[in-house]
Amino acid sequence: MNLLAIETATEACSVALRCGDAVLERFEIAPRRHAELVLPWAEALLAEAGIARSQLDAIAVGIGPGAFTGVRLAVAMGQGLALALGRPLIGISSLQILAAGASGAQPGDGVFACIDARMGEVYAAAFRIHRDGLPEPIDAPQLARPDDARLPDDSYGWARGTGLAAGQGEVGQRLQGQGWRLEPGALPAAGDLARLAARAHALGAYPERPDDVQPLYLRDKVAQTIAEREGR
Repeated sequence: MNLLAIETATEACSVALRCGDAVLERFEIAPRRHAELVLPWAEALLAEAGIARSQLDAIAVGIGPGAFTGVRLAVAMGQGLALALGRPLIGISSLQILAAGASGAQPGDGVFACIDARMGEVYAAAFRIHRDGLPEPIDAPQLARPDDARLPDDSYGWARGTGLAAGQGEVGQRLQGQGWRLEPGALPAAGDLARLAARAHALGAYPERPDDVQPLYLRDKVAQTIAEREGR
């Protein structure tokens, strides 16, 4: 299948094109440049693969949680492309995308994905690797202070994401104490989104209408008040 994937929920901007079993990807740490890069990268990947937009079977986007602007950008662009082409839009949690990047994890292993949410909090969720090599959620995503984050009970696993070092690094320290392998610099990537979305497409696990795919924010405000910043 031919599938275009867009992930912009964090400071990383990432676009991937899956053609059959091959995946072409562009990935760059580019804060505030996502809107500038996504469509040119998509066109460049299509040209490299020698396929037209009309040959795409589906569009996939990371729906967050993450930066509000980046999450909205991916969902809006995905909806526009899917509606214009009459193709399905597949939305995948950016935490699940992050978990899918644990390349050394084996079926049955636990993966904990954790993104720095700023404002003294983290976005996090626990997953387990399915027999097909992709992560499945084992609890609901959470927004929490690093010292209050709900961690898995497993004595070993893979922990990924910038949230591991948030605050005083409490999440990473607690998991490392449980024997987990840490990847604190990891960010969600569109190549991993493409793998997850291809599975979802094969299973028919996507909504009928592109506009049914909505951002997953978890947080309802984007900034702290002065009193909150001062700890009052």
